[in-house]
This record gives sequence, C-alpha cells and structure tokens, in this order.
Amino acid sequence: MNSSKRPSPADRPFFPMPARFPRGFTLVELLVVIAIIGILIALLLPAVQAAREAARRIQCGNNLKQLGLAFQNYHDAQGSYPAGYISLPSVHGGPDPQTRDAGPGWAWGALLLPYLEQEALADSINYDLPCWHVDNRIPVQNTLSAFLCPSAPGTDSLCPVKKSGGTTFVEFGRSCYVANVGQNEPWGYAVDAYSSAQADGPIFRNGRIGARDVSDGLSNTVFVGEHSPSLSDKTWVGVVPGAFVKPKPADGFPASERAATLVQAHSGPSAFRKPPDYPSAQQYVKACVPDVV
Repeated sequence: MNSSKRPSPADRPFFPMPARFPRGFTLVELLVVIAIIGILIALLLPAVQAAREAARRIQCGNNLKQLGLAFQNYHDAQGSYPAGYISLPSVHGGPDPQTRDAGPGWAWGALLLPYLEQEALADSINYDLPCWHVDNRIPVQNTLSAFLCPSAPGTDSLCPVKKSGGTTFVEFGRSCYVANVGQNEPWGYAVDAYSSAQADGPIFRNGRIGARDVSDGLSNTVFVGEHSPSLSDKTWVGVVPGAFVKPKPADGFPASERAATLVQAHSGPSAFRKPPDYPSAQQYVKACVPDVV
C-alpha cells in the first residue's frame, strides 16, 4: 500500500497577498466635486440673498405700519397728531434768527415713544429740558428698531448733530423715517408760526393737526416716509436750533439743510428756492391740509 504523508502547513509554499489600501478621490474627482459645489452655491446664493432682502423689506414696511398705528393712538389720546417738533422760545430762550427754532426741540418720534411700547424710555426722558441737555444724554442715544429699516446702510452708528462749522454738537439715536411737512420747506422762512403757505403737510413745527383737518383724506396722505442714512442723517429725538444737516455725498449735494431736516422732509419743488427745485437728498412725499397756523 502506497502511503504518502500530508504536508504540514509549515511545508506549504507561502504566497504573500497583495496589500489593499483604501481608495480615495483622485485630484480630478476632487476638482470636479469642488466645481459642482461652487456652481450650486452660485445658483443658491442670489435666491438666499433675495429672500433675506424680502424679509428685511417686510420688516421695514411693518415698522411704517407700527408708526402709523402710533400716530393714530396718539391722536386718540391727545386729540391731534404729534408736532413735527416742539419749539417754545418763551420757555427755552430766544429762537434761532434764521429759522426761529428754539428748545426743547422734541420731535414726533420722541413724542410717540409711549405708543410704541417704549414707556420705560419715555419715563427716563425729561421732556421739560431741551433734547440736547446733558441730563438727557443717555436716553436720547438709544437705538430703537422701530425707527430703523433693516435694509438701510449705516444704521449701526448714532446720528451726529453738527454745527455750521462741521463739529459735532451732540449725538442722537438714528432714524430711517422722516415726517412729511408738505411740499414746501418751511425752515427756509424766518417766521414764528407756519401757515399753509409754508407747511401744507400734516407734521410740522408746533403743529396740532387733527384727522378732520386732512383735506385729502387719511388714506391719501403720507405722514411718514423712509429715508436712507446714505442720503443724510436723521434722528427720532429732536431738533437742535442752529444745527445743519449735510446731505451725502457732499460733492453731489454741497448745500447744507437746516436743523428741522433732522426729523422732517418736504416733497418739493420748494417755492423758497429760486428757481424752485426739488429738495436735495430728501424723501419725496405728498400731503395737503387746510390753512392752519
């Protein structure tokens, strides 16, 4: 009987297995993936930006609606709409000789605070003192979202109130909204009380217009309009007599505006200008009310 011995594992020939490494992306594949991601981002980014801008515009429109409700609530409580700003020469000294503006200067925005859920801020303000008084320095520098359009540039800084020489007199909280004083620019006239010849809009210095006085109807009259800080600086606080507002850019609009334009705008063309022209860097708005002094 022919027998054979089974070879042991140690006697078997050894054939090493080829090494296996994990397969990754090649350089070409990686570049293709990066290119695809870049194309997708390029396609989606404008849509995302458009959606964000639409949301910001909705918020800006909502701010105007809230201001409109505040105007109406003020009217219901006080019997009239707020003045563009308050000027009391007999209480706060002589008026500015060129505009007849005087203190305390509190503007429509400051007067609306209790009707914008800002009662605490309103309580911290001493309305008997001028808006630029040192005792009011802290509250008047508040930045309020109700007065800022999310789409507007430059809303992260305070509004500088400057003298004629360009030096900053005081800084106020910024606003992207201005009140409509009418077609004309009444701050161009050195008068103590405006008539409809100077101010035919609903919101002007020391004005006390009621709903029944708006001859065009409330639904056809603009009380407040949006104004970009890229055109000129505006505030919700008030007017400092003798201050000047420099339109932007300075080389495009070399002439400065009076202090009242810190809180107001006119629709133009102004009869005060010779020849009449449209206001520089102002919000164009329209409103008509009867002759009110």
